[in-house]
Amino acid sequence: MMDDIQKIKQRFGIIGNAASLNRAIDIAMQVAPTDLSVLITGESGVGKEVFPQIIHQNSARKHGQYIAVNCGAIPEGTIDSELFGHEKGSFTGASESRKGYFEVADGGTIFLDEVADLPMPTQVRLLRVLESGEFIKVGSSKVLKSNVRVIAATNVNIQEAIARGKFREDLYYRLNTVPVFIQPLRERPEDVRLLFRKFASDFAEKYRMPAIQLTDEAQQKLVSCYWPGNIRQLKNITEQISVIEHQRVIDADVLQQYLPAQIHSRLPAIYDREDEKTFTSEREILYKILFDMRNDVNELKRLVGEIMRGGEDDADATLFGKKNYVDVIPRRTPAVSKIEDTQEIEDESLSLSDRETELIRKALEKHGGRRRNAARELGISERTLYRKIKEANLE
Repeated sequence: MMDDIQKIKQRFGIIGNAASLNRAIDIAMQVAPTDLSVLITGESGVGKEVFPQIIHQNSARKHGQYIAVNCGAIPEGTIDSELFGHEKGSFTGASESRKGYFEVADGGTIFLDEVADLPMPTQVRLLRVLESGEFIKVGSSKVLKSNVRVIAATNVNIQEAIARGKFREDLYYRLNTVPVFIQPLRERPEDVRLLFRKFASDFAEKYRMPAIQLTDEAQQKLVSCYWPGNIRQLKNITEQISVIEHQRVIDADVLQQYLPAQIHSRLPAIYDREDEKTFTSEREILYKILFDMRNDVNELKRLVGEIMRGGEDDADATLFGKKNYVDVIPRRTPAVSKIEDTQEIEDESLSLSDRETELIRKALEKHGGRRRNAARELGISERTLYRKIKEANLE
């Protein structure tokens, strides 16, 4: 098996020996002879575009068309025409009929990169092709058939997109028949040095100059970087150093000049475990901020109330650290209604559970009991909403 993986790496120019990378290549090779849909996930710059080619070239469709489509680069108004074709006169500028990618690639493979950027109507059309192989051109009523294998890729969290109503759940499960995940470069530190040496050698040959090398300290700094842009970012930085620096041996100080500040270290952030439960969602973070602000306001009202009751000296000492500012706030008769309002706010429940239940109730009322719309409004999945309705006895 390892021999086959090494052959694939040599054929497609893949650099790296990380176990996760080898696993991804093995899955691609195993699924290649089938016609199953494949969804490739991973951050931008990890090299997802290579894997559809591995699958296509090792399949029975290798003599058919292979078309790669960047879904995020095609305007929403023309994406249906690009994928499925259109008839003459179907829209302004359609001076003649046109075949779409699914018709052109009949018997071959289509790679849909950034598939999460597809608009919802196009997702419905794509789902039909995946389920029945049928599609209709824009401006036509004739049903056409296409025998196309679909491989998709994305760098976004599809589950979150589904929860926000940006991606169809049924399409996700249809595309994700076989998942392939490509780990980010920061989780493959053993591959960083190999990639740097390969890029340095390539640029030395391209620009006809000696290849750059790193000192031991510079290599450690290179490996410790976070690399948010992954392999693409490493390649760009290697090219910059190769062209700009006169010295061919690069130390850590020189290397750091080319590393953006945000990737100097991948050390984990320190957090307080007491806050771990509080910050389980963006909504709870917002609650925490609002509650802290309200506590600050309540404390300020309490101090003002003491001043109004005649405790200027103590209150001023608390507010200003000394008593010389006592005349800043004029003496006046305490306002009973304001003090009562302060007491009422202090006694109010700060339970996140109560707040969450109230939000769910309001969302359901707003959407007339339609749970799907309410879940979308709250930014949670329908399954989560059902569970919370049952827990809160709102049925």
